Amino acid sequence: MGIELWETLKEAITVYTGLSPATFFTVVALSLAFYHAVFGLFGSSSSANQRNLRSIEQQIENIQSPVQLGEITEDELKQFDGSDNTKPLLMAIKGQIYDVSQSRMFYGPGGPYALFAGKDASRALAKMSFEDKDLTGDISGLGPFELEALQDWEYKFMSKYVTVGTIKKDASVSDGSSPSELFEGAKVTTAEVPKQEEDGPSEVPAGDTVE
Repeated sequence: MGIELWETLKEAITVYTGLSPATFFTVVALSLAFYHAVFGLFGSSSSANQRNLRSIEQQIENIQSPVQLGEITEDELKQFDGSDNTKPLLMAIKGQIYDVSQSRMFYGPGGPYALFAGKDASRALAKMSFEDKDLTGDISGLGPFELEALQDWEYKFMSKYVTVGTIKKDASVSDGSSPSELFEGAKVTTAEVPKQEEDGPSEVPAGDTVE
C-alpha cells in the first residue's frame, strides 16, 4: 500500500511539475531554507530599527525640552558649541542665549554658521562677518544699517528659538547700549545733585578791593 502511494505521488509530481521527485524535493528544501533565512534577517533588522527609533525619539525629546541655564559667562557658553552631542547647541545675540539645536545642520560642526555657536555673535551677525575679531557681543561703533540688520537677526531668533539664559556682563559696558537701557530704573533725584545757589556768587561792591 505504501509503495503504491509513493509511486502514485512520484507520477503526480512528474505530471504536474515536470520535475523528477528528487529535483522537486530539493527545490522544496531550498525554499524552506530561504524562507527561514529571510525571516531571521528581517526579524533582527526590525529589532535594530526599533532601538534606533527609540534613540531618535529621545534626541527629539531632548531638543523639544531646552534646559534653562540662567546667567552664565562667555567662557561657560563656549562648551555649548556643538562639539559635545550630549549638550545643547547654543549661541547668543545681544546677551540673550538661544537654543539652536534644531538647526544643527546650520550651526553645528561642519555647518555654514558653525563659528557662531557657543558665542555671542552679535557684531558678526550685524556686519555679516566671519572674522574672528567680530565674534563678540560688542556692538559699539556700528552704523544704523548694521544695527538694523542685527535687529532683524534678533527678531528671527526670538520667533524661532527658545531663550535659555543670558550672558553675565562685566562691570565695564561695551555693548553700545544707550544709558537709558543700561540704567533703567535707576533714577537720580534732585536731592542727590548739589543745588547751585539761586542768587549766584556774591558780588564785590564797586570800589571795594579784595584783600
